[in-house]
Amino acid sequence: MEKLLDKKSIHENLSQITLAQANTYLEQIPDWIFEGNKISKKFTFQNYQKTIEFINKVAEIAEQANHHPHMEVSYNNIIISLTTHSIKGLSINDFIIAAKINNIK
Repeated sequence: MEKLLDKKSIHENLSQITLAQANTYLEQIPDWIFEGNKISKKFTFQNYQKTIEFINKVAEIAEQANHHPHMEVSYNNIIISLTTHSIKGLSINDFIIAAKINNIK
């Protein structure tokens, strides 16, 4: 299977992925949790400045892919959730973005 990090988001003929596909993709994105029609992960940082730096990096990824996560932000924590609203479920794009977020340095 091709690595999620090597894939680009798609925007035509997008469809929901199967539960089997979701479980396979989850193996490539450690610590992300599958919850119904979304995946999510909590990130913790040393301080507020590091939190904001991370948010800005996530925003760059989201803009490049035209696929935007939901982010709940507190002082040093962010919970990021991904779903594909247009199909009311999970698509490959959610897992691609999650992999790219996990790869932020």
